[in-house]
Amino acid sequence: MVIVAGRVLHTLLQGCHVWGVTSLDNLLYVLRDNTSQQVSVYDTTFYRLQRHLHVPGLAAMTDMVSCAYNYCLYISGYTDKCIHRVALPDAAVTKWQIIQEVNNLSVTDAHSVLVTCSASRQVKEFTTFGRLLREITLAEDVMSPKHAIQLSNRQFLVCHGEHDDPVHRVCLVGADGQVVKAYGGQRGSGRRQINWPVHMTVDRNGFVFVVDLRNCRVLLLSPELTYVCDIASREQLKWDPMRLFLDANKGRLYVAESEWKDGEFKTGRVTVVCI
Repeated sequence: MVIVAGRVLHTLLQGCHVWGVTSLDNLLYVLRDNTSQQVSVYDTTFYRLQRHLHVPGLAAMTDMVSCAYNYCLYISGYTDKCIHRVALPDAAVTKWQIIQEVNNLSVTDAHSVLVTCSASRQVKEFTTFGRLLREITLAEDVMSPKHAIQLSNRQFLVCHGEHDDPVHRVCLVGADGQVVKAYGGQRGSGRRQINWPVHMTVDRNGFVFVVDLRNCRVLLLSPELTYVCDIASREQLKWDPMRLFLDANKGRLYVAESEWKDGEFKTGRVTVVCI
């Protein structure tokens, strides 16, 4: 029997495919796949649309994160291989080039930006204005890394696996890029298997929330990377989960879902889950 611990509180209106969701100062920022080059801003009480931020130059995107310390958003561009820095509240935009294919983003405790590059199996760390601090090349068995998060002990969590990769895991990785321990293995739909983990977040106690895309769920792992429960299930989510953001103060998990049909993303929404 699978225990599902989360409860759906609200869903934002359907629209274009959602590539990123994050929150700052009681505002929710939603990045949709559209031609308007905008980020939609909602309040986190009634989820009413407040404004749009114009971000010129956005094309195909992969993720969006926020930084309270630098008070900005970071958006990764797949087509232009750039990171777009959006200062708040005025939405002044600067950007820097990555060169490699850009996947998902996270912000460290030191307020730097981690960029996961799947094709080169690297995690790159940058300052808020794009100065490269270091590059970590991941072990050869970490195939198709999608997202990396730095922990307080300076190690990293990395999720990897896509399409026909035989192994799909969430890994604890050292500063040398080598795997210390992992959850998962052969991809599948069993309770303790994952199939295409694409995004993660970590709470204050080290518990890990993982987007298990092809199994249409968000699962919770202990700090030791053992299975705890499902937070959001196939029965609660309308489409494939793609991105997530944890608001620990409010006890809410924002899950970006998108519908994949006829070889492309058709529509999406954000589901608010109480945890």
